Amino acid sequence: MSLATNQMKSILPLLAVPLLAPLIALQAADTYKDRVATVMNTPGCVAFWDFVKREPEGAHRFTASVPENAKNNFPLDAGNYIKDYWGEGREATYADFPLLGRGPFGQAIRIRKEEDKTFRPFLFVPRERLHDSPIDIKGAGKSVSVVVWAIRESGNHALAGIWHEGTDLKHGGAAKVVARGQRQYALFAGLNKEGSACGHVSENGAKSFGHIYAMHKSNSGDVSPAVPADFPAEVLDASWQCFAMTYNHETHELTGWLNGQDTGRWQENVQKAIPVIHNAWVQGHLHHELGLQPGEDPAFPTDQFYNPPEDKPVSVKVLSTATDERVELQEFRYTRVKVTQRKAADGTWTVTARDLAAVRLNPWWFSHDSLYTPSNNGTGGPFTIGRVIHSSRGIGFTGWMGGVAVFNRALSAEELSALSAVGRARPITPPSR
Repeated sequence: MSLATNQMKSILPLLAVPLLAPLIALQAADTYKDRVATVMNTPGCVAFWDFVKREPEGAHRFTASVPENAKNNFPLDAGNYIKDYWGEGREATYADFPLLGRGPFGQAIRIRKEEDKTFRPFLFVPRERLHDSPIDIKGAGKSVSVVVWAIRESGNHALAGIWHEGTDLKHGGAAKVVARGQRQYALFAGLNKEGSACGHVSENGAKSFGHIYAMHKSNSGDVSPAVPADFPAEVLDASWQCFAMTYNHETHELTGWLNGQDTGRWQENVQKAIPVIHNAWVQGHLHHELGLQPGEDPAFPTDQFYNPPEDKPVSVKVLSTATDERVELQEFRYTRVKVTQRKAADGTWTVTARDLAAVRLNPWWFSHDSLYTPSNNGTGGPFTIGRVIHSSRGIGFTGWMGGVAVFNRALSAEELSALSAVGRARPITPPSR
């Protein structure tokens, strides 16, 4: 073999490095574009933050990908709601959201376990920059979906949405800026079912069924694992979950989805587990009887009854039977009702008692036909990512977030499966600009 040939063999690997580098970068950019296109080409997408796209100048804030000709790309500010409403703690900056350097779309931000109770940072679009915009989904005849790709380290609270819970409950002491609830829609990491995908909507921005909190929420049957945010790269890369919520105004169904699956969940023994919902069901049925019934509260707001359709049971289970009495558990789509019947002298059976035994949490039946509609007078909340404004000083969700998308319709199972597949694909690094 000639000297020239040997020299060429030794040079080829050196030449390959600069030649392959642009190719690898090009492939990464193409993968990024394809994944973003998967989200943006899903009908109804009005905003998608991938934590890669930023303002080209100025503060270089994260911005959303939006439909062509949209006027607002929703740059995200950093804020600390404890400082804003209680006057305590320090300002938040982008430095408070460490970057992972990779993710389903090329980047991810970390929501940390903040030990300082006066510091609860989040990213947000202020109300004045979103009012009446495509993400301000409100009013009658409106559906909504929120999708978040995340690795949950701990917690069960908010991921993203317009869900200002108010600062009037004094859990963290009297606020300097007192505001009522301004809830519209949001996706949570479980709430009462930690780790599930929890959808939340509100018709009035405030409380439900006489409770201090909003109670219209769904919880997926599946639960996301808790993965420490500082685990090795290979563990984190295999731990991405796709949380989603859909609200379909036509069916009144609010559904939580985890990794494209809307696994069902029921709450048994509802009278003890969620007494306010049990009471709202009872009050609604008593109200529709003639005259004031024993146990009926005439002051209970009629718009806060909870009476899902119970026209025809999907199944009936006999719990007990005797000569003159029979007890059945009748299951409907959203409720399970214990029905007691007695046999009359003529042989006919008459219902003597009905009681709510269980309520379906996924999907959840939303009893209203409209999402909270703020006016222009400051009664609307911001769109927030990572946390929401509320009276509690709880840490909330912690972990990594690799993408947030909002849609103005209820996505299908097939669409959510396709979006979930992005999170299961190999994570990528940010494309070169």
